[in-house]
Amino acid sequence: MLYHWYELGHAAVKPARAAADSYRMFFNNPFNPLSHTAVGRHAAAACEVFERTTRRYHKPAFDIPTTRIGEREIAVHEQVVWQKPFCRLLHFARDLPSEVCARDPRILVVAPMSGHYATLLRGTIEELLPNHEVFITDWTNARDVPVSAGRFDLDDYIDYLIEMLHHLNGDAHLLAICQPSVPALAATAIMEAEDDPCAPRSLILAGGPIDTRISPTAVNQLAQERGTDWFRSNVIETVPWPSAGFGRAVYPGFLQLTGFMTMNLDRHVSAHNDLFHHLVTGDGNSAAKHRAFYDEYLAVMDLTAEFYLQTIDAVFVRHSLAKGQMRHRGRPIDTNKIRSVGLMTIEGEKDDITGLGQCRAAHNLTPSLGSDRKFHLEVPEVGHYGIFNGSRFRSDVAPRIAQFVRCHDPRSRHITTMPVDWRKAAAKAQRHNSLEISSVAFTFAPANDLAPDPMANRLRRSFRPEYADDSEPSEISNAYLEPLRLWGLLGRLMIDGWFGPPGKTAIENHEDLDTHISDSAAQHHRTGRLS
Repeated sequence: MLYHWYELGHAAVKPARAAADSYRMFFNNPFNPLSHTAVGRHAAAACEVFERTTRRYHKPAFDIPTTRIGEREIAVHEQVVWQKPFCRLLHFARDLPSEVCARDPRILVVAPMSGHYATLLRGTIEELLPNHEVFITDWTNARDVPVSAGRFDLDDYIDYLIEMLHHLNGDAHLLAICQPSVPALAATAIMEAEDDPCAPRSLILAGGPIDTRISPTAVNQLAQERGTDWFRSNVIETVPWPSAGFGRAVYPGFLQLTGFMTMNLDRHVSAHNDLFHHLVTGDGNSAAKHRAFYDEYLAVMDLTAEFYLQTIDAVFVRHSLAKGQMRHRGRPIDTNKIRSVGLMTIEGEKDDITGLGQCRAAHNLTPSLGSDRKFHLEVPEVGHYGIFNGSRFRSDVAPRIAQFVRCHDPRSRHITTMPVDWRKAAAKAQRHNSLEISSVAFTFAPANDLAPDPMANRLRRSFRPEYADDSEPSEISNAYLEPLRLWGLLGRLMIDGWFGPPGKTAIENHEDLDTHISDSAAQHHRTGRLS
């Protein structure tokens, strides 16, 4: 029923959202005299913030029209080269002569199927394009796949990867980002065991939960404590009518998004506060960056229930691959059979989704590979997001991936890397981004890669004042707090903008807002409305 209530909420607020969008256009119209006043600017900004916080975000486009190779801008075209109900294989074809493209290694990027669309890896693709032929798995939202298309579980996921590698005739390097590291390693083991000539030339695992018994994070501990049955009972919903996947059991993307956002709600509230002030002051560049990030971040997809639950059980509860007990279609998966591919693992020092050592464990599972075919990269002062996107990925990670790929590709000569000093890169990012919201895209910690969050503990006290220290928060879900804080912020922005004293902004009144929301939540809790 939760999914039905979610849809009902969207439908109920749709008229208000349409009205807010109309008022926004009215107050932004240059022929409207009010658009040149403080009242008009504040009203237009508040209407946009309201519309954006209540909107349903659909799948974004990759929108990579060109890539720069040397001093030239080269056109890029998306081509669907392989397709099944739950996935498309996209090729980012560069407008270059075929003999030039043939000299560059092929990389198949396996996007995570964990709530966000493959477009979240747009920055990864852009960085790889100048020197590689790039392909990516474009997973389909489960709510858009009719029940008649059948099931899709972890075994099917592995089958899809093997079929894609066959489509590329074995001339590809596999780059798995986070969650797909386990099925990518399993698929490689299966192909190596069968002496399949289409096995990947190299396997690159970035932040993958290969063995979650090592440095367990909050995510790992939750799965271990709750068990698969708890997730089956509490987070699996049925897609409501009139979606194409009506009747399919899924793990809704909005639940995954809620989990990420509520653990860093303070940052997201601050980001929307900043958007309001950017709009009021006419800072179009900053507002455009906010829109671009949140258009991507708030667009989520559903996962099939069978895939989600099988992944939870095999990877996070039973640790099947790490223990050598994982099976595919009833047959055991033996990672000892991996003996000819290159293996590179990448970890971030501050990754709180996949703990340090979990991805590196792949080296211990592949004893048949020589040390000359293995490489591990640990990126200092970087969280989960930074190992596959952002400035640190561009400066530290991508050059080493390019080097490793060429070491294991017979057509490519060895290249050297000259990564910049990561401390200088981090300091530069801190100077130019007081709030780098992308750093909290994949984290359950209240701090980004560069600095701690001074307002983290206030979130813990929002419902229960007794949590005034650093102790663990209560079992009450912070999801209830999110709409209260966002709507409270919106009202404060309007009041401050129209009637507040000069120079006093909503963000400066954040302590008052926290107190107000905490009191409201406590009152709701006492009356039993949040139980």
